[in-house]
Amino acid sequence: MKLNLNEMKVEEKASLGEKKNLMNEMKWITPFLLPVLLIITWIFASKIISNQAVLPSPGKIVYNFIHSTDNFIGLGSLPRNIGYSLIRVVLGYGLGVLVAVPLGLLMGYFKVISNLFENFINLFKPVPPLAWQPLVLGWFGVSSLATMVQLGYGKSFVFWDNFKLSMIFLIALGSFFPIVNNVVFGVHNVRRTLIESAMVLGASKKDIFFKVLLPGAAPTILNGMRLGLATAWGCLVGAEMLPGSVSGIGYLITHAYELARIDLVITGMICIGVVGALLDAIFKVISRRYFSWESKIR
Repeated sequence: MKLNLNEMKVEEKASLGEKKNLMNEMKWITPFLLPVLLIITWIFASKIISNQAVLPSPGKIVYNFIHSTDNFIGLGSLPRNIGYSLIRVVLGYGLGVLVAVPLGLLMGYFKVISNLFENFINLFKPVPPLAWQPLVLGWFGVSSLATMVQLGYGKSFVFWDNFKLSMIFLIALGSFFPIVNNVVFGVHNVRRTLIESAMVLGASKKDIFFKVLLPGAAPTILNGMRLGLATAWGCLVGAEMLPGSVSGIGYLITHAYELARIDLVITGMICIGVVGALLDAIFKVISRRYFSWESKIR
């Protein structure tokens, strides 16, 4: 009887081990199921439609990526255009963060500042960034970083002239609202007991702000910055449609559409998706590395 019990335990352990191995295998396979299904559907749909101007085959898109250093429709290579777009997003997003994070912290900490700005921000929050295009063009025209600092004409001027103030403003505006809302929410969401405990222990308002509120709100602030970056990257195509743009992955998409190069449109869309996913992954890594404690206290 004892032997049978031991054998049963060994069998149970073996079956549990097999289940764990199966779960680990499924963990790696599952994320690829839908992409593979999409590609299979795409292959059959492109054969049925049989019109490259409507739906090019996946092979044509793969060809574009293999020859990504080619000069596409006179706008340069894919890496070049992605590089310009990344710089625009970094500049606009950085501006949005510089304004939204301090303002959100002050609104979350001081009731007076919250009362002053909350209704004003809520008034403009529903307005999509693309609706600002005519107004932004009236403000900035085709001015760029090169003209702003009055660079002399040359290679530096040609490079920095690609970064129009109107584009940077639109991207900054798109990233501003999700960041400021999450920062305010993060500060409000810090447990009151932590603040009261710090006050009882004699902490000053400065210490409470920097040593209690800021660390406590940090995971939500990071999530807001993550959402803000996704929105900024999403505003890119609209920003690069503004007059004066002659580069960038968004401009490549719009210009390719005008020339009925749908294969380049899809190629550009994939580039935006992949780069956006990689940028989002950076925030995931930071969150797991520095704020893993948050999930343990829920």
